[in-house]
Amino acid sequence: MEAKGSRTADLLLDQKWDAAIDLTLRRVVYSTVGGAAAALTLFRSPTTRWSAIAFGAGIGLGSALRDCSYIFNGSDPIWPFSVGEAAKHRANASE
Repeated sequence: MEAKGSRTADLLLDQKWDAAIDLTLRRVVYSTVGGAAAALTLFRSPTTRWSAIAFGAGIGLGSALRDCSYIFNGSDPIWPFSVGEAAKHRANASE
């Protein structure tokens, strides 16, 4: 028989996956529809229309990926360095 603690952890992980899948599907679909609306309004060529649709889908997928990392890790994503260190790095590179 399973321990109650592991069962609770499994349910929590299932809830996280449900939230992540729901978030990803919504963001990708909504941004793809937004990209399609913009493409039909702004562009005439089929190539530029498809690229606008793909750009919208990419924006939705990227924002969903970022928020899913928040859901699973419980914190902000780890960046290579902080904003202050980035400014110092740029200042040193320009000298």
